[in-house]
Amino acid sequence: MLFTSVMGIILGTLHLQEKSQQEAALFRELSFAKQRIQTRFVSNVDLLSTINREIAASDNQGKLKQIAYEQADELVINNHEIIKIIWLNDKNERQWVVPPNANKNDWLVKTQSDQATIDALSSTIELSKVTSRAAFSPFFSPNIASSEPLARERKNLFWQIVPNIVSGEVVGFLAALYTTQGVLDVIPNELKAHYRFTLLTDNEQVLAISSDRDAPKRAFSNQTSLDIGVLSPNLTLRIDTYPPPTNLTFRMLIGVVLGLSVFVVWSLWSVLKQMQVRQEAEASLRSETSFRSAMENSTPVGIRAHDMQKRITYVNRAFCEMTGWTQKELIGLMPPFPFWPDSRRDELVEKMNRALKADVGTGKVGIEGAILRRDGSLIQTRTFIAPLINEKGKQTGWVTSLIDISEPKKIREELAASQERFTTVLESLDAAVSVVSLETDELLFANRFYRENFGDDSKGHFQLAHQDSRLPALHNIAQDLHDYVRDGIPTSFLYQESESEDIQLTDGSNKWFEVRHRFIPWVDGHLAQLLIATDITSRKEAEDLARQQQERMQFTSRLTTMGEMASSLAHELNQPLAAISNYCMGVAKRLDGNLDPTISKEILPALEKASDQAHRAGTIIQRIRGFVKRSEPQSKASYINEIISDAVGLVEIEAHRHRLSISSQIAENLPVVDLDPVLILQVVVNLLKNALDSMREAYPLSSRWSAPPVKISADLDTSIFPAMLRIQVTDAGGGIPENVIERIFEPFFSTKSDGMGMGLNICRSIIESHHGRLWATNVKDSEQTRLAGCTFTILLPLESSDSGVNV
Repeated sequence: MLFTSVMGIILGTLHLQEKSQQEAALFRELSFAKQRIQTRFVSNVDLLSTINREIAASDNQGKLKQIAYEQADELVINNHEIIKIIWLNDKNERQWVVPPNANKNDWLVKTQSDQATIDALSSTIELSKVTSRAAFSPFFSPNIASSEPLARERKNLFWQIVPNIVSGEVVGFLAALYTTQGVLDVIPNELKAHYRFTLLTDNEQVLAISSDRDAPKRAFSNQTSLDIGVLSPNLTLRIDTYPPPTNLTFRMLIGVVLGLSVFVVWSLWSVLKQMQVRQEAEASLRSETSFRSAMENSTPVGIRAHDMQKRITYVNRAFCEMTGWTQKELIGLMPPFPFWPDSRRDELVEKMNRALKADVGTGKVGIEGAILRRDGSLIQTRTFIAPLINEKGKQTGWVTSLIDISEPKKIREELAASQERFTTVLESLDAAVSVVSLETDELLFANRFYRENFGDDSKGHFQLAHQDSRLPALHNIAQDLHDYVRDGIPTSFLYQESESEDIQLTDGSNKWFEVRHRFIPWVDGHLAQLLIATDITSRKEAEDLARQQQERMQFTSRLTTMGEMASSLAHELNQPLAAISNYCMGVAKRLDGNLDPTISKEILPALEKASDQAHRAGTIIQRIRGFVKRSEPQSKASYINEIISDAVGLVEIEAHRHRLSISSQIAENLPVVDLDPVLILQVVVNLLKNALDSMREAYPLSSRWSAPPVKISADLDTSIFPAMLRIQVTDAGGGIPENVIERIFEPFFSTKSDGMGMGLNICRSIIESHHGRLWATNVKDSEQTRLAGCTFTILLPLESSDSGVNV
């Protein structure tokens, strides 16, 4: 009954699966045929619209007729569903017909006067004219004798009218006559060979059919609606299958019978083989039992077995000798066992329970324990536990094996104690101790200090030794050692300690170590390198601090000397400059009124400017002298735009000489500020000259005509409170390196080969004496990848002016 039920289910499932597959294939092919037909009608409308555009766009009537005629003729030839195309003007008068002379022409002439054909064409033209879009006529059957050729193919026809609209007016129509049988020709012949396709109307009237062959009773069918256009009649496409005859059920039954026969023969053969295998297994089992018994009696490992209640069910001879108890006395005992020491019974019971539950004793480490022999002596053991599985795969207990580890444990403890003392000494050292194999570059030993500073690999060792890993020279030394030993040459010179050297790490920490290293033979006989590195960073820092203090003392001495020189120069130059100014003014007064007015207009302003510049030079020297003496600036109400204009005028001559330019951007309505105009002018001039020097280095002389100008701007910085006057000098040079920009304001630091290194330091001191700030920032390009210039920014506080303007 079970076999029959299974066979029935299998047959039913196969039948349902076959039916489902055929229905899915039927739906897929129907969808494909529908898509082909609808795509063909869309393509035909596009082609007819293209012919209309060709007609409407051409002014040459002969060329119009030829182009439209050729396109229409090609459309009829390539599309079997269209039997003719007619071009009608706006008065419904026929202009031309395609094809004019073909095999169908006799039939076409006979149907031109058919009333059904004429009525369908007229009504469709009116519908297209009203809607101004393509329209389809209802299906009609012309009056054709059945004896006429192609009578069956032309049985059901319909018109498609595509209006030709120019500037919103209908100027003509293209009428295409379709045959429903030709519509089915769009479907590939491969599909029509396996399926029957039928075109139907709403009332199930058959318009066209792909084959006259009747479908069998077991055929599957499906149908879908066709949308061939907006103003088209309802049309349905149906598909029917021709399922091939099958004898699946009969073949299945034959297969079942043959399968049952083979199964019976196989079953008899299997029983015979199983009996033979069983006899062989019994003989092998007896042999293995004898072998196991001999092996258990000869091994020094104690073996015992427990059931699920932890009761001892088996012990071998070695276990009995290990405990001093007989097999009869041990079998049946439950924990705590009498061979456990009294002081450790609770501990051993807990270990056993944890091992049996978690199965942790199956590893290679085992569980350490102790056994109290019957004579009172104590031995240390290591126990390994494994589950005992029966033939059904069910656990029936555990098997444990015990090894006497008393002597190895004693030796191990002594070695551990010795190693602990040695390790304690090395770990307490404030120096890195490491040993690296010369053959494998493996880190063999490292103390605490090394691990904390260099990690657990040999990279730090080679870094301290100033050697790359896998260094060929070290491997050559190892090879030389083996050659010396082979040839009987003494090798003691290889193990001499090297001289100490100071090493600075390059990993960013900048630590200093005093390094000593030597070659030693390792425990495995291979050559290794021992390295001891003592941290001397604090000593090096102290030495650097002392050196920096010495340099600062030298800087202070040079600054003092420079101040004295500046005071002397100011004293010595003040009188000559005053004399120059007086002489210029005296000459101007003597010449005033005694010369030709034209000559006076050229000479007198020059003399006055020379006197002003001499007076200005004296003022500058007096300000520098007062600044060196640490006096306060001589502030007065000043306009920053005048100061910037004077600075630009002084530097612009030099800029033009080097084919460079200066651009100033001064905000309007800047307040009057209390400051020393001479000192601020000197700061601005110095910054402008530095900017020009940067531009000269960045741009060669031949390309300076395209160099951007040096920019100087003045405005109010309202992003801080209180607001401050901001002056910025920006150049498009090469910028200042990051490691230099932090030191440019230090005294005697200069990037120029002939510079004294005091310009920017004096500028910052002048700005700070005005309670302001001066700093530099680099300008990067649009991609933020390289330096494209530098900006020096001055911030000066705003004070109330003498005119009463409050800021």
